Amino acid sequence: MASLPYLPFARPTLDEETINGVAEVLRSGWITSGPQVKKFEAALSDYLSGRPVRVLNSATAALEVALQLCGIGPGDEVITPSQTFFAAPNMIAKVGATPVFVDVELVSRNLDFDAVERAITPRTKAIMPTHFAGLPVDMERLYVIAKRHGLRVIEDAALAIGSSWRGRRIGSFGDLTVFSFHPNKNMTSIEGGALVLNDAAEAREVEVLRFHGITRLPDGTRDVAFPGGKFNLPDVNARIGLGQLARLEEFNTRRRALAADYFRLFPADPPCLLPHPGHPGDEAGHSWNMFAPLLPLERMSMDRQRFRAALEACGIGTGVSYEAAHLTTLFRRHGHHEGELPNTERIARETVTLPLFPTMTRADVERVCAAVGEVLQ
Repeated sequence: MASLPYLPFARPTLDEETINGVAEVLRSGWITSGPQVKKFEAALSDYLSGRPVRVLNSATAALEVALQLCGIGPGDEVITPSQTFFAAPNMIAKVGATPVFVDVELVSRNLDFDAVERAITPRTKAIMPTHFAGLPVDMERLYVIAKRHGLRVIEDAALAIGSSWRGRRIGSFGDLTVFSFHPNKNMTSIEGGALVLNDAAEAREVEVLRFHGITRLPDGTRDVAFPGGKFNLPDVNARIGLGQLARLEEFNTRRRALAADYFRLFPADPPCLLPHPGHPGDEAGHSWNMFAPLLPLERMSMDRQRFRAALEACGIGTGVSYEAAHLTTLFRRHGHHEGELPNTERIARETVTLPLFPTMTRADVERVCAAVGEVLQ
């Protein structure tokens, strides 16, 4: 098995048309934000039912700008899962607000909305849910809670481009939505992200926030009223994003087929806790950014590090999705500790991310499942 080609846990799919398109952008002489960015934003808007979209150089930047757009800062609280990538709670802390961590459901890894309701205080200004691995949270309950308490919603949909809730694409409705185009996502622009907005006024404000806070005065000079960042996306990246968006549905269809293969072929003994297969009757709404079972560590003769090393020796890459954010050094300084969020902490101990990307074959899934079975035994 070790003689087979290395199988990473994620890999982007870039075609020759996109590569040639990048060369055209380079030859054009306009490589920073310009016409390709405008085309990419328009294409994303069309994909998301006409909602305004502005692209930035990362989803992390989009999260920060979304918080600034909502006027969130010192003294405010934002409810968020700890079972998420570090970017979300980091940006909440960066703008001076307090991330209020709540637990997740064990199988879906998505927010426990009973816990969300218990966590709301007079200082709560927003909810920032993560659509884990491409599985949408319960959108109806999310927005019922937000409306009842007058809260903004910033959906961390970094893993969920192309996901849908009851036939409606994530980002095509709701409040603010953030997507990521990192190379391990369902589509890529090398680095990049997008912020989906409610109206043209919000879009104009994002244009200011993503480029130094600069506004132009009637006499052609510039002014700054807010210390904005430098978050604009170059045209080179936008051209890649355009090529990827054109194939996104194809990519996601393939991901769903590979996930189905995993469910059919995964070893049953000892039993791992497999990911959520998708909401009943709406399984196609899951875009399957990753396949991350929980290991039965209490029944294994090795820890997760040795398990991952054993797969690596077979030429199979893995990841960890995710560590518990509330137990990082940053948030331990604010008093967080083990035992607060049982499901999150169990997931952080036991999760392992297995290979899943569109150019994989059923034979690749068979290879991964066979290796997992051998190592578990």
